[in-house]
Formats: sequence, structure tokens, C-alpha cells
Amino acid sequence: MNEPRRSTRLALKLATLAAAATLPVAGLAPSAVATPSQEASAAANILTCHTDTDGRWGHAHCKNNTNVVKAFRVTVVCGVWPDTSGPWKTLRPGHSDVSSARCNGGTGVGSVGWQEG
Repeated sequence: MNEPRRSTRLALKLATLAAAATLPVAGLAPSAVATPSQEASAAANILTCHTDTDGRWGHAHCKNNTNVVKAFRVTVVCGVWPDTSGPWKTLRPGHSDVSSARCNGGTGVGSVGWQEG
């Protein structure tokens, strides 16, 4: 009767050690992956943009201050309604444009941002 208990205790200890050994690795993996993507995202934003809203429409006003062609569009988070994006706009070096999108229902615009492509 004691033999099965010892085997069970040993199995539980091994399982606990295995779980404890994998937790720090699992805890570090997402942060290690997030940091490079955050840096890449910051480096990818090469346009100078500002946003505004009137409550239903969201606008992204962007200017290309570089010597390469770059595209962008507005992204609008709508309250209690599906989020939306505006049309892609292509900017030649030194040019600016506006991309707009509308929240067709819900509680209106929650936030406005832009996406570069």
C-alpha cells in the first residue's frame, strides 16, 4: 500500500518541477517577441501625422517628410459598433493628404489612429 503512494508523490514532484521549469521560459517568450516588434513598429512610422474627430468621422492628416513613397490610412475605433478604416492614400516625398472613415452607428468615435503600409 505504501508503494503506490511513493510513486504518486514522486510523479507529483516531477510534474511540479517540470511545470516550474517551463513557467519562466513561457513568461519571457512573449516579452522577448514584443520588444523587437515594438521597435520595428516605431521605426516603420516614418510619416508625420495628426488625427482629429467630430464624433462620427475620424481623420488622419499625414505628411511624408522622407525621400521614399509611403502609403497610410486612418483607423477608427467605434464605440459599440464595428471598427473601420479609411482608404489607403499614397504620399510622394514632401506631399500630404487626409484619410477619413466614419462610424455609422453605436456611440461614435472612440479613438483615431493611422496605419502605414
